[in-house]
Amino acid sequence: MSSHKTAPCSYKPEQSGSERLASEGAPERPSSCNGRDRKSEAADEKPYAATDETPVAADCEVPPCRSCQDSVSSAQKSKSRMRRKRYQSGSIGTRRHGRTCVWVAQWSENGNRRSKVLGSVAAMTSVEAHLALAEILRPINEGATGARLVPYTFEEFVNEMYLPHCRQTWKASTAYTSEHIVKLHLLPELGDRLLTSVTRRDMQDLLEAKARTLAKSVVTHIRWYLNAIFKLAFSDGILKNNPAAELRVPRRCKTGRTLRALTEEEVNEYVDILELRERSIARLAIFEGLRPGEILALRWGSFDGDAIRIRERVYEGKFDTPKNGKGRESALSDGTLSDLQTWRDLVLSTEPDALVFPSENPKTPLSRTNVWRRRFLPYLKTVGLQWASFQCLRKTNASLSRKAGVDAKVSADQRGHGLGVSMEVYTISDHQQKREAVKKLERAVALKRKPAREGLN
Repeated sequence: MSSHKTAPCSYKPEQSGSERLASEGAPERPSSCNGRDRKSEAADEKPYAATDETPVAADCEVPPCRSCQDSVSSAQKSKSRMRRKRYQSGSIGTRRHGRTCVWVAQWSENGNRRSKVLGSVAAMTSVEAHLALAEILRPINEGATGARLVPYTFEEFVNEMYLPHCRQTWKASTAYTSEHIVKLHLLPELGDRLLTSVTRRDMQDLLEAKARTLAKSVVTHIRWYLNAIFKLAFSDGILKNNPAAELRVPRRCKTGRTLRALTEEEVNEYVDILELRERSIARLAIFEGLRPGEILALRWGSFDGDAIRIRERVYEGKFDTPKNGKGRESALSDGTLSDLQTWRDLVLSTEPDALVFPSENPKTPLSRTNVWRRRFLPYLKTVGLQWASFQCLRKTNASLSRKAGVDAKVSADQRGHGLGVSMEVYTISDHQQKREAVKKLERAVALKRKPAREGLN
């Protein structure tokens, strides 16, 4: 007759089942374990047998009971919680050491409060003190949960985060002008300030100061870059909000240079005074509305009858896609076609990949700066049109096209512009158009005038 008894729990994490049975025999049950019922045969028979009569090999590891599993799991979680480190920022304060006022940093390390004198207030700025504390905390915060970035100064964030981020999408011309504005007008004013310490009031005061010496267009760009920089810092979680979101361009800025369009008479003077190559370049800007970088990047293979495919542009000798990233097809006027055909007969190579306006080296394009200074200005000065830059020529295309009754959408597509930019920035109404507009309105109103009644004084 077989007897029943409760089998003790044999779980020990550090030993296998065979080692435990060989060295200890039947282990004692831990006080935290209630064990499991098992059947056992006589002492000289198999010592362990499951209640469902399935034998358990003596050399296999016996699984722990539920209560032991829970106990071990709880202990592991408790140790994990004890080891977890939290990110800390520490604190900075001032204290007097005798007659000297010093910066004192305080932080916690291994559960103990620590402090250190960083330097005198006279020799160290607040920004330098915070950066010194950040360096002290850097090894302590490594691997800490919820860790944040080391405090940035405005200049560090711009150079290490903002500009590298923007360069991924900026074209070379955009990068040149943008970095010039940021480094000339923002870094000298805010560079050594902690990014988190710059307030909206600080930036608005900066815009007010810049408005006294800069034109509204430049101040508007400065405001835009401030907003973009702090917007990125907010997006990266460095700031809790964007303090530049509600900046305003001051109402009173320095009067800037007015860039007007050429009149019809001035256009004729402009193109007639230039030689063939420069006249062709000027016509492509005035009548076709091309950008100078697009003109100088043209190849003979780009022409298709009375049209031209704009697929690339050049800036500082480097070829790239057009400004908006998309190619387009532009129509050619009869006068431009005639000049280009004459120029084609004079150039050395008309292969499809050959440049229409090469430099002395046929494989490189003309330099915009050189051709303007050497071949445009000397001639334009003789007729007083040296002020009419390439930008002015594009504005002339937009303004005279509108005056001639060209559809606004067609005109914008020809130049590669959006309709809003074309109408608001490049299109300017001259005095004659405005005069005709008010006269047209007056005539329309006069047609609705009722005739005076007879007998009324």
